[in-house]
Amino acid sequence: MKNFIKYMAIMANMMILTVLGVIIYYNRSLPNNYYVSTGDELKISHLIEAAPCVGTYSKGFSIPAGSNEIKRVELRLLGIIPIKTVNIQEMNKPMLIPCGNPFGIKLMTDGVIVVELSSFETDEGIKAPAIDAGIKTGDVIKTINGKKILSNNDIAEAVEESCGKDLTVFLVRDDKDIYVNVTPSICMADNNYRIGMWVRDSSAGIGTLTFYNPANGCFAGLGHPVCDIDTGRIMPMYKGEVAEVTVNGIKKGKAGSPGELVGSFSDGTASGTLISNCENGLYGMLNGFEFAADPVELGMRNEVKTGEAYIYTTIDGKNPEKYDIIIEKIDYNDFHNGKNMIIKVTDNDLLEKTGGIVQGMSGSPIIQNDKLVGAVTHVFVNDPSKGYAIFADTMYNSSETVMNTGAAA
Repeated sequence: MKNFIKYMAIMANMMILTVLGVIIYYNRSLPNNYYVSTGDELKISHLIEAAPCVGTYSKGFSIPAGSNEIKRVELRLLGIIPIKTVNIQEMNKPMLIPCGNPFGIKLMTDGVIVVELSSFETDEGIKAPAIDAGIKTGDVIKTINGKKILSNNDIAEAVEESCGKDLTVFLVRDDKDIYVNVTPSICMADNNYRIGMWVRDSSAGIGTLTFYNPANGCFAGLGHPVCDIDTGRIMPMYKGEVAEVTVNGIKKGKAGSPGELVGSFSDGTASGTLISNCENGLYGMLNGFEFAADPVELGMRNEVKTGEAYIYTTIDGKNPEKYDIIIEKIDYNDFHNGKNMIIKVTDNDLLEKTGGIVQGMSGSPIIQNDKLVGAVTHVFVNDPSKGYAIFADTMYNSSETVMNTGAAA
């Protein structure tokens, strides 16, 4: 009898540990945020059901049609055991055109970015006015003596016109507004006033368009921000243009050396305008692009599954093609760093021509079960057949924020 009781106690403990393990697994792996189509129920699996946080449990909990509000619900194992509390929001799923077209980016900064600081020789010895004033690389200079700064020339003019008098510099560092005073000195090398600072006021390159929204004319691309090559900081955008690009070459990727698409701007005509350069990509309006693909439904993150999918991307000319991939891993709760999914290129043609994912393919849309579910963002340096991707619903929500407010999302 004692052995039986001991056995039952062991079995009970094992069952408790098993249930705890299941709860911990689902708590970590299930998303913290869900989206459902208008009037639909939140359906997860036969093991997991949703219930309102307050009030009586009701199977198949759904949000009333047209509410557009975020609800807090509790996910329960077998409808009984609480796992976690999550957000659920109703959304009218848009129909978006998956692109895959290459596009040219011309971006002017809002202010100028400090990319290098230096010293120079004066008749009073070596000086470094910018360093002495406390200016650092990565700072974004907005004004000097109250005058807006938008280019390298604006800096040069302000320094030269100072005649050696103190300049009041307004800059932004880590989202903080800072004022410093800097005193220019005459550089013996060219007999001009200097402060020992190199800045950047623009950027240009190519990327891939993710989707075009025919309902409002907005596009999304890249899936990650345009960052300064020296500081790694997101480039604050003052204005920008989109131009058509022709891909006319490929530098094949290999382990330890990412490849890239080699492209050229088709002409000098702008085909759109940039509105926002934010953490989740580039957003703006198009007026000259043509797309071959038909619109598809936006896929929500909770609909994305590991397994087969394909990307649209362009590796020759202007026309995108389909290439097979596998979604290997999904992090449903990782929102803003463009690394929600790990994907692997399985298409032999793409592997043969590019080695997998190369620079310039960022933004290539990912289609799974006839839905737009994501976009390529980064390549694995040591394995170009693999890369990261961002959820399409993140980019769509960012595009809506941009269109509604004109601000970064």
